[in-house]
Amino acid sequence: MHLFPVRVYYEDTDLAGIVYYANYLKFIERARSEWLRDLGIDQAAMKRDGLVFVVRRIEADYVSPARFDDDLTVQSSIHEMGAARIIMCQKVRRGDQLLFSAVVTLVCITEAGRPVRMPKDVTSRLGGPESTCS
Repeated sequence: MHLFPVRVYYEDTDLAGIVYYANYLKFIERARSEWLRDLGIDQAAMKRDGLVFVVRRIEADYVSPARFDDDLTVQSSIHEMGAARIIMCQKVRRGDQLLFSAVVTLVCITEAGRPVRMPKDVTSRLGGPESTCS
């Protein structure tokens, strides 16, 4: 499981003073990028080779609001992995309290937008499933 810290800034909040719903998607995107970087996967090199990861599907559940100046943690783990697809579980917590959860399906595609198998060096760095999305 990968952990990524996030602090809520004023710009992340809406008129009600809570984190604007779309910003949770930004938080989990940053966490996925840092997770890949920490695994030694160079997304810029993949792009030069004509391959990128894209979000194909996301199922999000907003459980409880985060507020200005909260310290949050994004937990990311692999739920399922195929040759060209990764299904991840991502959760945003404030301490032990679950605020947001998402099941994210990523696919590896070519520049033409066609699904393609992930390179072997990428799959070996990713490992395999680590969690359930409950």
